[in-house]
Amino acid sequence: MGLRWLIPFLVLGMASLDAQRLPSRIKEPVGPPPPAARPATPARPSPAAAPRPTGPEKPVPFAVGETLEYDVSWSDFLVAGTATVTVRDRRPSFGSAAWYIVAEGKPTPLLSKLYTLYYKVDTLLDTRTLLPQRGSVFSQEGRRQRMKETRFDHPARRAHFEMKTRTTMQEEQQLPGATHDALSALYALRALSFAPGATASFAVADSGELYRVSARVIGREAVATPAGSRMAWKVVPTVHDESGAPFGEGMAVWFSDDAARVPVKMQAVLPVGAFVVTLAAR
Repeated sequence: MGLRWLIPFLVLGMASLDAQRLPSRIKEPVGPPPPAARPATPARPSPAAAPRPTGPEKPVPFAVGETLEYDVSWSDFLVAGTATVTVRDRRPSFGSAAWYIVAEGKPTPLLSKLYTLYYKVDTLLDTRTLLPQRGSVFSQEGRRQRMKETRFDHPARRAHFEMKTRTTMQEEQQLPGATHDALSALYALRALSFAPGATASFAVADSGELYRVSARVIGREAVATPAGSRMAWKVVPTVHDESGAPFGEGMAVWFSDDAARVPVKMQAVLPVGAFVVTLAAR
């Protein structure tokens, strides 16, 4: 599935809002595997593992313990599954400190009987730069399991991507500049200020591939969700792959018009169907 599942859920959140440039990356779909198959929480790296970022920590609109629950609709399924995104903790990491953020999803009981799906996405978001130090995606689709991990070296503009199945594939990536994984981008964007008409462009590293995203803030409008109706900023992104080909259509994300800047709704039309993700609980 790659970025396809995450685009409606996370990459849409990459839309920028300050007329300033931003970056992005990460993702994940549905249905828990046996306990033994669940990936372990990433080890806390040695403080010497990377250069220590300098400067003060950036203020953010979220805190440890924040949990957002979403309903995910797909094509003709009013609710195909649910997703939960949690700020698990703030920890020493890669010579700095990071927010450890985890996204998990599961299908409805009906769909889970048809096919086993489970995805866990996580990111370590540096508290000073709000750029990802490391991001991973664990997926189980039927009997197939994959573990994908990207480690970022922002000063060198490089990333190391690794995918483990029955074998291991590794790849070095040259980054065009400040680059996010999709999950880190969503949370970094929440820390920005919004302005009508603002535009932005940025890079996204996802599963060994790079995407270019441009986005425009349309304005404020009322959005109805299972968690209630609220005013939100609508942001419309456009995504292109490395060849310049457009990816997806009808994309939009709405961020709550309050101090929390919560993503309350996301939508996209992709080759695998139309997705709408709405906030169910907070």
